[in-house]
Amino acid sequence: MPNISTLLSEFITLWVVIDPIGTLPVFIGATASLPAKYARKVAFRAVLIAFCILLAFILLGQIILEALGLGLPSFQIAGGLVLFLFALTMIFGDGKPSQEAAQVEKPLKDKKAQAKRAAVFPLAMPSIASPGAMLAVVMLTDNDRFSIAHQAMTASIMFIVLFITLLILVAAQPILRVLGETGAAIVSRVMGMVLAAVAVDTVLKGFVAIGVIPAF
Repeated sequence: MPNISTLLSEFITLWVVIDPIGTLPVFIGATASLPAKYARKVAFRAVLIAFCILLAFILLGQIILEALGLGLPSFQIAGGLVLFLFALTMIFGDGKPSQEAAQVEKPLKDKKAQAKRAAVFPLAMPSIASPGAMLAVVMLTDNDRFSIAHQAMTASIMFIVLFITLLILVAAQPILRVLGETGAAIVSRVMGMVLAAVAVDTVLKGFVAIGVIPAF
């Protein structure tokens, strides 16, 4: 069984790559035009989907990635580009008030469909189950280095981090209600800038890993 220091190291690693705080701006942008009850469903669905994806990578990821010859830099660059494109929609798209006005006359099922789509993209992937998270769970459960018991413990730590992520996302909507429509629109754009910076940093780290640019 792994010792306390090993478990703490794995928790920190998974916290960094899953990045619950960094997921918040993505959640705000994806659910800005949804009622609170649908936003909560998005949070639960996104975390559940991300858990299933990361669990699948724990079980099968090592086999698949070795077969395809893919590494972390490729995932980092691709994931960073996708997040950057989404950040642009948060910055230059309609604010929350305009989005809600456009939704008023739409049937309820459209909002359900929107909530389902948002839970999958961009929340579950590539925000929560990020490229770094996928590679991290594969490396932390290497079949050649770790026992089944150790891998089960790592999966439990991953579950704890995802549960904390869920709590943070659920708390986002009450905060937005306090801010009001104008405040929510401002927060969405500010968070879009933060997300854009995170996305660019992710891409740059991918380029550093493959030697295209020097470390910074």
